[in-house]
Amino acid sequence: MDFNDTKEEAEYRAKVRAWLDQNAERKKSSKDALPNLGLEEALERARKWQATKAEGGFACITWPKEYGGQGGSSIHNVIYSQEESNYLVPGGFYAIGLGMCVPTVLAWGTEEHKERYVAPAIHGDEIWCQLFSEPAGGSDVAGLRTKAEKDGDEWVINGQKVWTSGAHYCDYGIVVVRTDPNVPKHKGLTMFIIDMKSEGVDVRPIKQMSGESEFNEVFFTNVRVPDSNRLGNPGDGWKVALTTLMNERLAVGGGGGADWEELMSLGRESELEQMAAMSNGAVRERVADWYVQTQGLKYTRFRTLTALSKGQTPGPESSISKVVSAAKMQDLGSFAMDLQGQAGIIRDREVSPQGAIFQNQWMGGAGYRIAGGTDEILRNIVAERVLGLPQDIRVDKDKPYNELPK
Repeated sequence: MDFNDTKEEAEYRAKVRAWLDQNAERKKSSKDALPNLGLEEALERARKWQATKAEGGFACITWPKEYGGQGGSSIHNVIYSQEESNYLVPGGFYAIGLGMCVPTVLAWGTEEHKERYVAPAIHGDEIWCQLFSEPAGGSDVAGLRTKAEKDGDEWVINGQKVWTSGAHYCDYGIVVVRTDPNVPKHKGLTMFIIDMKSEGVDVRPIKQMSGESEFNEVFFTNVRVPDSNRLGNPGDGWKVALTTLMNERLAVGGGGGADWEELMSLGRESELEQMAAMSNGAVRERVADWYVQTQGLKYTRFRTLTALSKGQTPGPESSISKVVSAAKMQDLGSFAMDLQGQAGIIRDREVSPQGAIFQNQWMGGAGYRIAGGTDEILRNIVAERVLGLPQDIRVDKDKPYNELPK
């Protein structure tokens, strides 16, 4: 592994840093954050920043120039993301569309699709969501029941999706549906681009325990989608979905949030048995454990960066990183809240110790352990594809979908 930037990478990093200094405010500490805004105001702030990045040449860095990207390398994208994380800039609204959905359009769409959808997404004019999970098909995406039936030059979609992030403010989405129930479940799927404002699309926000509603149920009732909105051939939906899922897994494998340094700071400020919590051997042991995990994740990510820098495809690092970092986020947040005592139940950023970073991390950690593949699914991937262990027995793999028990 090579931990140092090449000369070209160092020059690019300096260029990025100079541009960010001119267009954004640098964070003074890890607790710095943009003020909370209502949905519409936050959307507008994010749109302006996305447009600014596009104009500056730092939006969708790896995408082809002919569609509005910069034609850069993956390591350029990584460098920009590393530097941007040090500044107070809005994020979140475009992560799914630009990180997962539109790359799928680039990989599987027609020239007409690319010319119509890519540039508006890059400039922040349109926001996308991903419609995969269902009440009966979460980790087993291929078990989905939402169906599409051909009617002339259109497909009629009926069914339900759930846990769709941002569907209530998105313009477009990619939806995977069952178009042929007479073949094994992985072979009867097809992916479509769908206008989220179409007649028959009903988006219902889900109330979370945090009080927010970032996820949605989406119901489809006789929604008509033109055949020209199809991505890939009929029956290619699983292959198309894998493109999206691999992008998602890489996106969520990077970790983030409060870490051992913030926990150590809290330990110095908190009291346990009439002394600073960091004086307690059990607390120091837990901090040391998380420090070791952080270093392991750091050097595992360096492997990914080294591969990207050499133009290679990363290996299974994303699956390994996500399994470790997701559990670490939740466990560290829970431990920190225990150290805070009664203050641990306060989530108000203005009142809570450490700006409620541990409370938010603990609440978000549960979803993080599901997004991009559950812990169990990713452990299976590592076991089967890295360690070479036998696959799980899958009795439904080769049976036609309509013969499977419901």
